[in-house]
Amino acid sequence: MVTALHMGWRHVLFANWPVDSDLLNAHLPSTLAVDTYDGDAWLSVVPFTNVDVRPTWTPEGWGLPLPELNLRTYVTHDGHSGVYFFSLDAQGILSVVGARLFHHLPYYYARCSLTEADGDIRFQSRRLHPGARPVHFAATYGPSCPEFDVQSGSLEAFLTERYRYYTEAQDGSLRYAAIDHEPWPLYEADPTIETNTLFEANGLAHPETEPVHYYSPGVTTIASPNRRV
Repeated sequence: MVTALHMGWRHVLFANWPVDSDLLNAHLPSTLAVDTYDGDAWLSVVPFTNVDVRPTWTPEGWGLPLPELNLRTYVTHDGHSGVYFFSLDAQGILSVVGARLFHHLPYYYARCSLTEADGDIRFQSRRLHPGARPVHFAATYGPSCPEFDVQSGSLEAFLTERYRYYTEAQDGSLRYAAIDHEPWPLYEADPTIETNTLFEANGLAHPETEPVHYYSPGVTTIASPNRRV
């Protein structure tokens, strides 16, 4: 069994678009149901940097920093809510290979960078994975207001407080991992997204709806081993 992982997710942008749930059904495993909020399904683009990624039994500080970009939606299975990743782009060939083999996640090798300047976060990613559809993403973001309280049952809680992810293995089996962390500290955000081809690369039309944005400085996370449902 693959060991549990320690991760520190930092400088996270949640860029979220409401979409018709029927548009997503064809792109999900048949064992998962689209989760909705006030009748809308949601697609989220999430850039961040992953700091101190390491097995939980290794000493603090031994982990790797790994900038990452993912496209996800929100699903349920047998009463359990979670996220489903359409794609994850990350720096680090060995990390991408390991995530594909042992965690059954659709990772792609990319050249990613995250820098801080004058209080803003600059994130860029360009997919270099052999044989994969190209992806280019570039954005500048940060908090645009003081931290706010996340209320239970709110849209921001629906989009961020998720403690399980689902994925489909090569053999078609549904798998999941539990994610443990403190509640997200959240701020409203007004990012400048200059380039974003994630939707097209995953066979999805770019939503024409107005997005909702949140920023978080991050949380420290423990992810369980990936298990068959």
